[in-house]
Formats: sequence, structure tokens, C-alpha cells
Amino acid sequence: MTEDPTQEPFDEAEYRRRQRSRANLMAWMLGGLAILFFLITIAKMQIFA
Repeated sequence: MTEDPTQEPFDEAEYRRRQRSRANLMAWMLGGLAILFFLITIAKMQIFA
């Protein structure tokens, strides 16, 4: 069982860059969701007050 000679060597720097990019995307999405929940809560308080 030999490795495929056409397979490129593992590039740890590229792996870390992609990992950091995904983490940033998830952070922005989570922050946006928190803001959305906050705005919905404020809107509901305005309606029922």
C-alpha cells in the first residue's frame, strides 16, 4: 500500500489558513444570529408594551 505519487504534499500553512477562514466565518454567522435574536426581542417588547 503505497501512497499515490500524484498526491500533493500536505501543506500545514494552507490547512491553518482554511481553518482560520472557516472559524472567522462561523464567528460572523454566530454574531449575526445573536444580533438578529436581540433585534427580534426588542421588536416583540415594542409590540406588547
